[in-house]
Amino acid sequence: MSRRTGKPSYQLPTPDTGRRRTARLAVIVVAVGLAALLVGGVAGYAANRPDGVESAAADIRKAEVQRDSQQIVELTATARRLSKEVAPILTALRAVTSTGEQPGLEQARQWQQTMLRAAAPFADTPSGTTATNVARGGLRGAVEQASLAVETYLLAITGPPTQRAALTALAKRQAVQAEAAWSVAATQLDQVNIDAGQGHQHVYLEGGDGAATHDGAAEGSGG
Repeated sequence: MSRRTGKPSYQLPTPDTGRRRTARLAVIVVAVGLAALLVGGVAGYAANRPDGVESAAADIRKAEVQRDSQQIVELTATARRLSKEVAPILTALRAVTSTGEQPGLEQARQWQQTMLRAAAPFADTPSGTTATNVARGGLRGAVEQASLAVETYLLAITGPPTQRAALTALAKRQAVQAEAAWSVAATQLDQVNIDAGQGHQHVYLEGGDGAATHDGAAEGSGG
């Protein structure tokens, strides 16, 4: 019996090396692609994720907005209250004449005390945004001008009779200027409220003779 032998090597099927090479290359390409996606995703997350500085800055901006909104509400309430106290004084001063019946010393002293109280809220004021600071500064300036008008009128009725007419006329002009300054500040405060989402808030002086007046918009609208 002859020994069985396998087929000669030249009769064995030739391995398909090209197909294996292609498959191996495909695996490498897929692996490289997955690695690139992973690296890109990590890089993108790291790039878009806010760092500590950005997060802290966002918190600061948020706190500033909240603080300014509170200041606007408080300033508007103060202006609304003061307008009811200051307006009658300025209206009376504008109506004074040097020859007609004039408010006496007692009345002028009461005005003086009222203006001192009106100035108190502006003695130590916080700092807010520029727009809010402008509104607050405008109101403070208007109150100071109104106080000057009252002081001038006090000089008119307590000083030499020969100076009464001139000082009375000066007090009247100062009262008109105070009303004009208040109207500008009230317009700025109205806009600040709108920008802060509070809508129109009108704190103009009733009966005032200022350049700016109520725009006719409903309270709280436009916010």
